[in-house]
Amino acid sequence: MIFLKTEDEIELLRQSNQLVGRTLAEVAKLVKPGVTTRELDKVAEEFIRDHGATPTFKGFPNQYGEPFPASICTSVNEQVVHGIPGDIVLKEGDIVSVDCGTYMNGFCGDSAYTFCVGEVDEEIRNLLKVTKEALYIGIQNAVQGKR
Repeated sequence: MIFLKTEDEIELLRQSNQLVGRTLAEVAKLVKPGVTTRELDKVAEEFIRDHGATPTFKGFPNQYGEPFPASICTSVNEQVVHGIPGDIVLKEGDIVSVDCGTYMNGFCGDSAYTFCVGEVDEEIRNLLKVTKEALYIGIQNAVQGKR
């Protein structure tokens, strides 16, 4: 079932998602060689909470009822999406995908971004470029009535 949102609800959704974007921008400032994914998580959680929101992922139960232990998901290089931040140290040439969610004013915001750690190989840069282009093609085609 689809629940239509009021203009006020859409604004609250927008605010939650804008906080996600600002959180990812804060995380981006820290992405460099020598930083651990746990440090990225700490910065994200503090930023989210300092702005009156709750990290959506932290404590969210998996299919076994175990709570997710972090505020963001981090996946380095070929690591599968939704990795748990920890002692992985970022190195020059890595890529790290960060998935972030916020809960604020009764609504969730959620987005992910893949960051380059320093200089990355041309092949990886090309993969990121093509992936971004595919995303925007998909967005352009996500219109009512199109199949």
